[in-house]
Amino acid sequence: MTAAEVLRLLDRQGLTLAVAESLTGGLVAAELTAVPGASRTFRGSVTAYATELKHQLLGVDAGLLAARGAVDPQVALEMAEGVRSRLEADWGLATTGVAGPDPQDGQPVGTVYVAVAGPEGSAVTPLRLEGGRPEIRAASVAAALALLAESLTTGMRAENREEDGGQGCLQP
Repeated sequence: MTAAEVLRLLDRQGLTLAVAESLTGGLVAAELTAVPGASRTFRGSVTAYATELKHQLLGVDAGLLAARGAVDPQVALEMAEGVRSRLEADWGLATTGVAGPDPQDGQPVGTVYVAVAGPEGSAVTPLRLEGGRPEIRAASVAAALALLAESLTTGMRAENREEDGGQGCLQP
C-alpha cells in the first residue's frame, strides 16, 4: 500500500499518525510528506538513530535497551507507543533493525521490526530481509506502511503475526 493510500485511510477515519524511525532514517516520513495534503493526518516524526535517543525521546525502557539492544520487537513496540504518546497522535508507527553492512546488537543484517500502536493495541511484525542497505531500508518502509494499512482496515487482531518466517506478537 502506498503512502497516499494510507493517508487517505487515516483521513477518512479522522485519525492522525506519528512515526518513529531508526534504520529507515526518515524515509517513512519522507514518503508520507511527499503526498499533498499529508498535514491533515501526519503529525510528525522522530528519527532516533542513536540507541540512547530511543529512551530519551521516545521513552523506550533503558533496561530493555541495555539488555537486548535496539534491534528487538519490544523496542519497536515501545517506539511506536512512545511516538504516538509524545506527538499526540491516534496511531504510532515505528521501524528498527539492521540495514547493514555489518550486524548490530548480535542481529544479522536484514533483521527488521516494524510496529504499530493504535487506540486498540499494538502489533509488531518481524522481517528477515535480503539485499543491500538501500533494498532493506526500502522494504522496511513498505512493510511499515502495509502494517499500518492492515491495522486501519481490519483492526488489531489478537493473534500472532508471521511474515517471512519470523515470529510476531500482539500486545493488548
